Amino acid sequence: MGQKVNPVAFRTGVMVGWKSKWFASKRDFPALLLEDKKIRGFIQKHPDQRIRQKYRNAGIDKIEIERTRDEVRVTLFVARPGLIIGQKGQEVEKLQEELQNLVGRRINLKIEEVGRPELRAQLVAEDIADQLAKRASFRRTMKRAIESTMEAGARGIKIQMAGRLGGAEMARREKQIEGSIPLSTLRAKIDYGFTEARTPQGHIGVQVWINNGFYEGDDSDGYDAQTSEAPKKPKKTYKR
Repeated sequence: MGQKVNPVAFRTGVMVGWKSKWFASKRDFPALLLEDKKIRGFIQKHPDQRIRQKYRNAGIDKIEIERTRDEVRVTLFVARPGLIIGQKGQEVEKLQEELQNLVGRRINLKIEEVGRPELRAQLVAEDIADQLAKRASFRRTMKRAIESTMEAGARGIKIQMAGRLGGAEMARREKQIEGSIPLSTLRAKIDYGFTEARTPQGHIGVQVWINNGFYEGDDSDGYDAQTSEAPKKPKKTYKR
């Protein structure tokens, strides 16, 4: 039986930093944790359908939360920040006020631009889900996503879908892999994303793993970068 672990959680605290950076006593911890969940849930699933779709089109990769004694710093990593900032920053100010009313604390909202959306697993998964919702062919969609990610410079990518693919009566699982995906190697930069595509036949789960190289040390990981072959063992010499 396979033991499956979230690649981001597996590396958090070892190679990757935490998405929530704060410390609290045992008494205050549950309330602050719930507050973080409310902030993320409000941004990702905004009550206003129009604004929710706009945020989804903006491509929110991740949300980091940092707390000080006076305020809560919320950083959004976005592929298209202009959609969230709005004209003269009106939209981001409105979101900041909504978050302050939600949690009752002072919120300092910051928007960071994501350089290469093709190398972010969550954004790739959401793009695939949007195309599936528009009734695109799932095989063609997977192939196109793999090609664009590998052209952007990824070492490897794996895409897996589960559900009533192509409107079939019976749900099944399909996956495509290209390149190297060393999930058990801690120093490998494995990015993971998951979302659900809402189709008329039901929800389709979309999982994406992207290998962006290594955190430190030898990038080739013992393999020749050009030939992708394992290095040859040196011949043994015997002395008399």
